[in-house]
Amino acid sequence: MEIIDAHVHIWNFEKAEYDWLKNDTSILNRNYEIEELLAQVQHTAITGGVLVQAANTYEETNYMLQVANATGWVKGVVGWMPLQDPAFTATAIREYLGNPYFKGVRHLIHDEPDPQWLLQPTVIQSLSVLAAYDVPYDVVGVTPQHLISALEVAQKVPELRLMIDHMNQPPIASGEQFGEWGELMKTAASHKNIYVKISGLGTCSKKGAGWTADDIQPYTEFVLEHFGENRCCCGGDWPVSLLAGNYNNTWQQYVKVLSGVLKDAALQKVLSTNAISFYNL
Repeated sequence: MEIIDAHVHIWNFEKAEYDWLKNDTSILNRNYEIEELLAQVQHTAITGGVLVQAANTYEETNYMLQVANATGWVKGVVGWMPLQDPAFTATAIREYLGNPYFKGVRHLIHDEPDPQWLLQPTVIQSLSVLAAYDVPYDVVGVTPQHLISALEVAQKVPELRLMIDHMNQPPIASGEQFGEWGELMKTAASHKNIYVKISGLGTCSKKGAGWTADDIQPYTEFVLEHFGENRCCCGGDWPVSLLAGNYNNTWQQYVKVLSGVLKDAALQKVLSTNAISFYNL
């Protein structure tokens, strides 16, 4: 069965600046190039991946597009736009759409002091520009307030397709089922243009490499129940996922959970078809 990894990062400190890594003392504070991941991928059923921005810069977006152009395994790039400048965003989006690998936009909202960063009038204008060109937006939220902001975006720009990355950090570590996160995700699921990415769950469990399919199963089943088989996709979140064990194990746990609750046709959608459709790969 074909698998598309809908959430991959690469970074190279000579190509771009990554502010969030400057004081990081973990294994993440080094270059991670696509070749290192491809050495792991060859032992899996994963046939392609989507590179997702990890810096709010053009330099990193251009670097990812260059890698995509040179690497057959990479099927698309979710890059960055200066969303606080709608006019510039409109110009840049038209330019980037000429690149066949440019498939979406993201901003590191979880690093912004204001959890309502997305709701600035200028940002809403830029998101309307994305919607006009049918370019989707990835929401990287880590708190309920981030999700509340995304829900407001969905109301203000209803035609914009949104992808909630990492299931907006479900309460796996506390074991809560499902609390405020669950109520907000149910509301998100009621918007037909909001999708969810089953990703980042190993690190979210806060168990290091000791997490298992059992830890993530209730939360994964919850989003599948509410968003349905047509609005969920799956991503490995390499190399951030290495904080919670190796790449192969991450995917083994995801596939174990998904194959336990989905029949073949639905499983194929979540593992590949939905990502291909959402990002127009």
